[in-house]
Amino acid sequence: METYRNPQLSIEERVDDLLSRMTLKEKVGQLNQKMYGWDAYRRTEHDIELTDAFKREVAFGDGMGALYGLFRADPWSAVTYENGIPAGDSSKIANKVQRYVIENTRLGIPVLLSEECPHGHQALDGTLLPVNIGAGSTWNPELIEQAYAHAAEEIRARGAHLALVSALDILHEPRWGRSEECYGEDPYHASRMTEAVVRGLQGRTPEELSRPDKVVALLKHLSAQGACVGGRNAGPANIGERELREIHLQGMKAGVEAGAMGCMAAYNEIDGVPCHMNTKLLTGILREEWGFQGIVMADGEAVDRLVQQTADSESAASAALAAGVDLSLWDKAFTTLENAVMNGVTDEERINRAVRRVLRLKFLLGLFDQPFTDETTAARVIGNEAFRRTNLQVARESAVLLKNEQNQLPLSKTLKRIAVIGPNAHQLYNQLGDYTSTQREGKGTTVLEGIRMGAGRETEVVYAKGCGIRDESTAGFAEAVNAAKASDVAVLVLGGSSARRFDQGFDTNGAAIITAGNPSEMDCGEGVDLSDLRLGGVQEQLVKEIAATGTPVIAVLIQGRPHALTGIVDACDAILCGWYPGQEGGQAIGEILFGDVNPSGRLAVSLPRSTAQLPVYYNQKDPGRKRVYRDMTSDPLYPFGYGLSYTTFDYGQPRLLQTSISTAELENGCSVVVEVDIENTGAMRGAEVVQLYIKDMEASVTRRIIECKGFQKVELAPGERRSVIFHLGFEELAIWDSGMEFKVEPGNVKIMVGSDSQHTAETMLHITR
Repeated sequence: METYRNPQLSIEERVDDLLSRMTLKEKVGQLNQKMYGWDAYRRTEHDIELTDAFKREVAFGDGMGALYGLFRADPWSAVTYENGIPAGDSSKIANKVQRYVIENTRLGIPVLLSEECPHGHQALDGTLLPVNIGAGSTWNPELIEQAYAHAAEEIRARGAHLALVSALDILHEPRWGRSEECYGEDPYHASRMTEAVVRGLQGRTPEELSRPDKVVALLKHLSAQGACVGGRNAGPANIGERELREIHLQGMKAGVEAGAMGCMAAYNEIDGVPCHMNTKLLTGILREEWGFQGIVMADGEAVDRLVQQTADSESAASAALAAGVDLSLWDKAFTTLENAVMNGVTDEERINRAVRRVLRLKFLLGLFDQPFTDETTAARVIGNEAFRRTNLQVARESAVLLKNEQNQLPLSKTLKRIAVIGPNAHQLYNQLGDYTSTQREGKGTTVLEGIRMGAGRETEVVYAKGCGIRDESTAGFAEAVNAAKASDVAVLVLGGSSARRFDQGFDTNGAAIITAGNPSEMDCGEGVDLSDLRLGGVQEQLVKEIAATGTPVIAVLIQGRPHALTGIVDACDAILCGWYPGQEGGQAIGEILFGDVNPSGRLAVSLPRSTAQLPVYYNQKDPGRKRVYRDMTSDPLYPFGYGLSYTTFDYGQPRLLQTSISTAELENGCSVVVEVDIENTGAMRGAEVVQLYIKDMEASVTRRIIECKGFQKVELAPGERRSVIFHLGFEELAIWDSGMEFKVEPGNVKIMVGSDSQHTAETMLHITR
């Protein structure tokens, strides 16, 4: 038996042995992920067979590092239920792919199967969660960990190994079409969500990766895409190292500490250096400073984009490889690496470094010892009831109640007639978000269906679309107005859409292309950036016409970015932000509207009054004075951390168990204990998100207005009172000082606890030398 096949030996010994046996061609093959997975198979009348194109790809490198998107099903891939891989057959096809690679290559190295999982597996019958901007609004990392544990089980049951999951982008630019992929605008909050995703997908130890219900968390994107200039996708991030470290790198650092074994480099540049050739980022910080042991994957065709700086593909591949990219995605450049070595453009030792990382991951996943998947598992696991219930709970907790004048909500179940109006009332795809798989007929619930489920037996629910998302037509207004006039309440379901169409155009990396004259209603998602954050089309006009009837108006927002709601807020009696709530979102929203569920979501991103206000994220640098405009307040319409409940909560004054601590004590692992009492003073059971903020009052560099450093979601019965405890240690109190050293400085730090970033009670901590 060859040493690398011996399961009794260490992974490092097995990798060393295998690498020593490999030719340069085989090594280059392990660094390539050139093929679209949907081109690897063809569905025939009685079977699914592997294509010649797939076999040629395997032959190119006498093996294959990874195959992307074998199960992807969406308008870009053009995969549907008619031509795609059925869920029940998925593991069988994965095994067929694996068997061909192992049996038709010299060394029999298994292939990694990588799959999109930004909010659940993008595959036929895959369970789709609320998008990240909604999941972040739950402020419930434990729930998110549960959800992604289910997602991992679905993906691994099909035979795949890598989950490409959005987790690292911080939302500073809401015009950006990929806003929905961000957990929010705060690095501490997003980091806690990222930890949860990693633990859900991978487990808590490296050994768990070989389990049949765990996959590699490949976190994307590193780094700072959410700071893109002008909100344009893949635009430059004109920020310095301090901003990068304070805001945009914390998520990946948390992911590494949680054990993440993969990350994807970002398309953008940072201060002039493209992330895919940023050695300081991908090697210096990620590996040497943080100790990352996994693989760095390129984003789709991103290495090819380096050609504009390097002049040719070999040099582009060499630059990315030298910076720390290990595995390509669809690009030509990495296919030239063998020639690059021969021509002296790069050296084989750099290739060995990357191959070692790819092989180590395959060994950690147990693929050399058990490359095949149990073909009976998928049918039992995919779409199981436990995952559906968890998905429903995420949708419930992601919805944020923004306004509730005169307690218009919850609605009575004895109402005679409810008018449900709006472009997002009965469009399932509009509530799923981008990176969404083709849906089976009858899967999921729309908001209209959720309202009908929640209403009383004697309540009549009528529906009128009213208008489109971006369409300028008012032809549906009359029907909508008449429905509102004849009803006790009008529920207007508005917002945006990331729903792709099979007849629209796509870039070669899958980004949507929206052109002038294209009738698509898509106004969010990858490649779909906006210059104006107001609701699209004639939605604002529709709200005003419905409000003019005198019927109470409840607005439900189905959206993937924080829209500017100034044009509708005064016309609405209540506003519920549901984000893109996923397959179970209709039921969740119906339950909230009728009071079966008390809303507990809190904003993870500030909602602007106007696009002209940007940026409005809460933790901007403190200029030492109030920021004002002549024509508008600088404050957001709704601040970070904000959200209403059907009950009320009373906060006590925050208490410090010690009012001073030394820098030495903090450096040695001591922490400050902050305690606050909270009581449910209303009549309904509810959950409150208790939020902890700090303000550094004395520092060598400009500090932020406030910074979130802790949060806990607590559920309380009416009249129940509880003490909530936080710990502030070195990580929470240190800053990147004027010399770019991460340290705690002496001085006063204001400690604030409250229900959101603008409503807090405070005390003072003194840090001594």
